[in-house]
Amino acid sequence: MSEAPDPEVVELASKVFDLARRGESDQLAAYVDAGVPANLTNDRGDSLVMLAAYHGHAGAVRELLSRGADADRANDRGQTPLAGAVFKGEDEVIRALLDGGADPAAGTPSAVDTARMFGKGELLELFGAS
Repeated sequence: MSEAPDPEVVELASKVFDLARRGESDQLAAYVDAGVPANLTNDRGDSLVMLAAYHGHAGAVRELLSRGADADRANDRGQTPLAGAVFKGEDEVIRALLDGGADPAAGTPSAVDTARMFGKGELLELFGAS
C-alpha cells in the first residue's frame, strides 16, 4: 500500500504547473532554482516545458531549458513540446525549443508529422524535412 501524497507537495506542484501554463518565467525559474525538478510532470506526463510551450510562453520555455529541462520529453500520449507548439502555431516557442535542442522527429506524432498534417511547409523547411 502506498502512502498518500503530502498535501503540501501536491499544492506546490499544482502551483508550479499553473506558473508554467501562465508563463510566469521569473517565478518558475525561482522554483526550479530552489529545487523543483526542471522535468517535473503532471498526472498526464505533461512536463513544465510542455505546459509552457502549449500555452505559448517562449520565455518560460527558455528559462526551463536553460535549467536542464528536456526539450523532447514526451507526455503519456507520446506528444512532445515541439509538436504541441506546431499544433498551436506558436512560432516563437518553436524557435525557443529548437534553440534548446528539440528534435523535430521525436514523439508521436512528431513535430514534422504535425507540420505535414497541417500543411505548414515553412516549418517542414525549418525542420529540414520535406
